[in-house]
Amino acid sequence: MTASPRRRVLLAAPRGYCAGVDRAVIAVEKALEQYGAPIYVRHEIVHNKYVVQTLEKKGAVFVERTEEVPEGNIVMFSAHGVAPVVHEEAERGRLATIDATCPLVTKVHKEAVRYANEDYDILLIGHEGHEEVIGTSGEAPDHIQLVDGPEDVANVEVRDPSKVVWLSQTTLSVDETMETVDALKTKFPGLVSPPSDDICYATQNRQVAVKQMGADSDLVIVVGSRNSSNSKRLVEVAKLAGAREAYLVDFADEIDEAWLEGVSTVGVTSGASVPDVLVEQVLEWLAERGYGDVEIVKTAEESITFSLPKELRRDLREEAANLVAERGGSGTSKE
Repeated sequence: MTASPRRRVLLAAPRGYCAGVDRAVIAVEKALEQYGAPIYVRHEIVHNKYVVQTLEKKGAVFVERTEEVPEGNIVMFSAHGVAPVVHEEAERGRLATIDATCPLVTKVHKEAVRYANEDYDILLIGHEGHEEVIGTSGEAPDHIQLVDGPEDVANVEVRDPSKVVWLSQTTLSVDETMETVDALKTKFPGLVSPPSDDICYATQNRQVAVKQMGADSDLVIVVGSRNSSNSKRLVEVAKLAGAREAYLVDFADEIDEAWLEGVSTVGVTSGASVPDVLVEQVLEWLAERGYGDVEIVKTAEESITFSLPKELRRDLREEAANLVAERGGSGTSKE
């Protein structure tokens, strides 16, 4: 009689919350404690369904447009960052603001402004429509053009090939980004690189862990939402690393038991906007089906933290009320 193959789980480390996400989520919670509900948040504070639903229950109100926020209120900008025009919209709407943009995204915004001031053509590697790309592009719209992967390089035209720089969305696949950069350098040999890598440390660390884990996994389960760029990249990285199959799920109950057929090793990780409670639920689900042996695959230590937005040190309710009073507003909701 042949023994059944050993069933095990390889659990990636690091995984889950990065410093920028942790800062943004805590900022919403602190604002609710300090100023009371509602706190309006422009766009999802981070791309995770569970986090958004949890904060909504506490009193956060998520809106897609600044104009949806009634004057005299507080609006928070998400971790993905916003264009300068959004700050102008908030000012016109008599809103007090809290900027929860990840400091690493802010760094890319500052690079865009600096290179635009030096009259460079800026090639922004990223995915069209992503909030981070929209925000960065808005810093220098006349100088930035989007390059959505290596296949897009053929369409790129610049004014002066000797004054071209590349920047990138922070949540991309490192390998795909460098493939795009290599293609751009072939077309523009004088292409300038940013002073430091734009792809976030946490994105890179999670991809490295998945590469190592994926090589030894039959199946990889990535916990994360479908609108999370870095979570979707982890699925791609797992497959490229050698995993037979990889799936993205928000919650444990989305896992299909059929995925486990013929599987002895399951890799588990999570995107940078995922609280670890969701990973624990996946591990419990797997343990109930015989995958209770968990091994940690650790590839990096993370100790970075970011201070909370400085606006949380002010009385923003009073500030918002003053904005309404100074401009003769009514303080009533917009119809």
